[in-house]
Amino acid sequence: MAEAVSLRDSVSAQMKEAMKAGDKIRVGALRLIMSALKDREIEARGAGKIVSRADELALLTKMAKTRQESLTIYKDNGREDLAAQESAEIAVINEFLPAQMDEAAVTEAARAAIAETGAAGMRDMGKVVALLKEKYPGQMDFARASGIVKGLLAS
Repeated sequence: MAEAVSLRDSVSAQMKEAMKAGDKIRVGALRLIMSALKDREIEARGAGKIVSRADELALLTKMAKTRQESLTIYKDNGREDLAAQESAEIAVINEFLPAQMDEAAVTEAARAAIAETGAAGMRDMGKVVALLKEKYPGQMDFARASGIVKGLLAS
């Protein structure tokens, strides 16, 4: 629980700084993060669970991915004003995420996970991806990682 508090504390402190600086876009993005974290904690509490650091990173990753999809749509439709806001929100969210692994690092991690789980075929793909999610929360795009795992298991 201490980790969950530290992320919320960090977001809260940055929100206060942004308010003092009068940075409305940053304040808005930080409020979205705070709201999402609070919702996740309430949801977990209702289920009798504690929100882990991995859960928080997964939430932030999902928020960034959603905004990236919206950014593409706004750009395609010539809505530069909305695209700029989404882009600013993505930048703020990414400040709280660990650096993303490159393709080679994801492939190496997938090979290690396959070896660790003893995966022999496509039916073991779920075990491998679950291990990657556990070991590398927020550090890779798991849709892309699933494709890499699938390719490695198929060969």
